[in-house]
Amino acid sequence: MKAMILAAGLGTRLRPITSQKPKALVEINGIPLLQIAIERLKKFGFKEIIINVHHFADQVIEFLKAKNFFDINLQISDESELLLDTGGALKKASWFFDKNKPFLVQNVDVLTSFDLATLKTYHMQTRPLATLLVQQRPSSRQLLFDQRMRLAGWQNHQTHETRMSDGAINPNTLTSFAFCGIHVIEPKLFDYFPTEKVFPIIPTYLKAATDQRINGLELKDESWIDVGKPQQLKEAQEKHLEKS
Repeated sequence: MKAMILAAGLGTRLRPITSQKPKALVEINGIPLLQIAIERLKKFGFKEIIINVHHFADQVIEFLKAKNFFDINLQISDESELLLDTGGALKKASWFFDKNKPFLVQNVDVLTSFDLATLKTYHMQTRPLATLLVQQRPSSRQLLFDQRMRLAGWQNHQTHETRMSDGAINPNTLTSFAFCGIHVIEPKLFDYFPTEKVFPIIPTYLKAATDQRINGLELKDESWIDVGKPQQLKEAQEKHLEKS
């Protein structure tokens, strides 16, 4: 299975650290987030990975060259001229993925002890259009799933906006989960992409969920942290989560 690491973000929440370097090269106890992500994917058998770059893209590319691209098939999806958001990033990198074969996508700034082999196996056994790793935890934005863990909606608790895959579904009958930034996707999802270059992935998932299964897989006891903020970065360093 191939993989993609989303590493193009501006890292605005980590300023001033990211004023001189990309978020992907922010370190946890001396190890860049990108290296942590690549080595963990290698551990679970991913040997073909594409990485999107934008903010200080040249630094990321030079880092990968210095590491001899970690001795695997590492490709770059260059978004230097225009940051494409999650959906747009996948659209631009679609050439890399195999037809009819699922691939894994993960954000560079998430650290977890969750067994990625479990996610791969669950997806291959059920073969939905996508499987999203989710967790019950506080978040301003939540995905809504039915009792079969099928995606049915999305809510923004700050703006009180709700979007449903089917207008007939009562959101009060659904369970809220926060997305963990790791998902396995079937290439057929590309059929649901809009014509725009820049777009997020969640609206595409909701559109596809009207006639396709988008499954959630719950992360329960395993560690997980988004190190997109200074306090969370400090917490990860203290707990040595890069060793998970």
